[in-house]
Amino acid sequence: MASRRDHLIETALRMFYAGGFNATGIDRILAEAGVAKMTLYKHFRSKDELILAALHRRDEQFRNWLMGEMERASPDPAARLLAMFDALAIWFRGEAFKGMGFSGCAFINAASEFAAPDHPAHRAAAEHKLRIVDYLERLATEAGAADPRALAEALALLKEGAIATAQVRGMPEAATAARRIAEGLIAASNRPPPPAAG
Repeated sequence: MASRRDHLIETALRMFYAGGFNATGIDRILAEAGVAKMTLYKHFRSKDELILAALHRRDEQFRNWLMGEMERASPDPAARLLAMFDALAIWFRGEAFKGMGFSGCAFINAASEFAAPDHPAHRAAAEHKLRIVDYLERLATEAGAADPRALAEALALLKEGAIATAQVRGMPEAATAARRIAEGLIAASNRPPPPAAG
C-alpha cells in the first residue's frame, strides 16, 4: 500500500498534469488526496517542493515506461529506436498511464510555466530530457551510428515535435509521421560520409 507521502505525490502529479502547476492549488490537491494540510507540511515545506517531487516521480514513471516499451519491442537497437515512436502513439491516444490521459509533456509544461532556466522545476525538466537523449545515444551507439550523439539529438527533436503537435493540434498521428522520418535518419546515420571534394 502506498504511503501518505506517495499518495500525495501521485495525486499532485495527476492534478498538475491535467490542470497546470500554477493553476492547481494546494487545497484542491489536499481535498482530492483526502489528507490534512499538516500531513502536507510534514513531508514538504512548500508547494514548490511538492512540484519537484511530482516531477521527479514523473521522470521515473515516464522513463521506466518508455524504455520498457522500447526494450520489449525488439532485441535490435535500431528497431528499439523506432519503437520509441510506437510508444508515443500509445501515449498520445491516452492509453499509457492509467487515469492520466494525454495532456502533453509534463516537463515541457513545467519549463513553460517556470521559464527561468535556473528555476528548480525548469532544471528538473531539462534533466529529464537529457536522460532520454543519453539513452537514445546508447542505443544509437549499439545500432552502429557513425555519430551516435547527433542521431540521438535528431530523434529527440522529432520526439519533442511529435509531442507538441499531438498536444497543440490534437494530432495523435504525429507519432507515426515522426517514425517515418526517423527511419530515414537511422538509415542515413549508418552510411559512411561522402569523400571530400578535390
